[in-house]
Amino acid sequence: MFDSASSRRQWFSQLACLGATAALPRSTLAWPAAGAQDQGGGQPPLRIAVGARGTLYHLPLLVAQELDYFAQEKLAVRIVDFSAGAQAVQALASGAVDVCCGAYEHVVRGQLQGRDWRSLALLARAPQIALMAPAHLRLDADPGRLATLRIGVTAPGSSTHYLARLWLQGAGIPADAAQFVPVGVGTTALDALRQGRIHALCHADPLLTLLEQRSRVTVLADTRSLKGTAQVYGGPMPGGCLFAAQTFIQSQPEQAQALANAMVRALRWLQTASPADLAQIVPKAYLLGDRGAYLAAFEKVRETLSPDGLMPADGPVTALRAVQRMRPEASQQARVALERTFSNTWAHRARAKLERV
Repeated sequence: MFDSASSRRQWFSQLACLGATAALPRSTLAWPAAGAQDQGGGQPPLRIAVGARGTLYHLPLLVAQELDYFAQEKLAVRIVDFSAGAQAVQALASGAVDVCCGAYEHVVRGQLQGRDWRSLALLARAPQIALMAPAHLRLDADPGRLATLRIGVTAPGSSTHYLARLWLQGAGIPADAAQFVPVGVGTTALDALRQGRIHALCHADPLLTLLEQRSRVTVLADTRSLKGTAQVYGGPMPGGCLFAAQTFIQSQPEQAQALANAMVRALRWLQTASPADLAQIVPKAYLLGDRGAYLAAFEKVRETLSPDGLMPADGPVTALRAVQRMRPEASQQARVALERTFSNTWAHRARAKLERV
């Protein structure tokens, strides 16, 4: 069970050593593209933490890097890849990285923990994850059975973990009654399901589409579309975003704006990109051995990608409501200042710059 204090301490103690980038395994680092230089004054590259970099969740970040949008903004960046979003968020909290690419709900939850984080640009208008189970279990007809089964998620505290808990709560099942099993990313998650080590899986694409194409599954909750997201959350729920601490934004305003410029430009490219365009820039390892499934997954989530990096008007309220459902004590605490969790200023400036080109 992930919800015990001991398991949380064990999980996050593994990240305590990440006080500096030098402590990170070299295999987790992605260096700047050719031609990228250090920032002015010989400063080191900006470190961006991501969880499960190969998922479609982080596609805008991949596009910005592969098409040299960061370099063209005179930025050198280093992508620090973790196996799940919760780890990437902890890296930001510990100061091991400068910026994080992850779920907006982490920004809201961070404020409840005293973190002054702010979204620079919204990447997706939906969480882009889903909860599935083998069809033969018939959990759609008897959801209560899931309380006695094992649910695979990327990691404790991740968006997949929270969506699964939220679905259980909506089905009238105490979230603490279920067993949550970390399965990481890639095909190891599918293996866990096939081998019976888990009975349901909450994950992201392209893995989910691969599962749907190769197995008979029941989709219990799906936020890979705007309609499905509204059904789960009761309104527009922001997904991935690029966020940083307010101290970073204040100390490096030009870099913050340059990051937003690159991301908004990547989002605009994705609005008209063809499957062939995408296939040319996505590393082979991210395709999970099935190019067709990857491209099919992209078409499935395409409508959820933000066209401009702007936060939907009702999005922050929906996110706060979801956090409060999972943490009732949050509604009893001091008011969450949603206006401090994001700003559309950077995205507006990025759009204006693109219009001038």
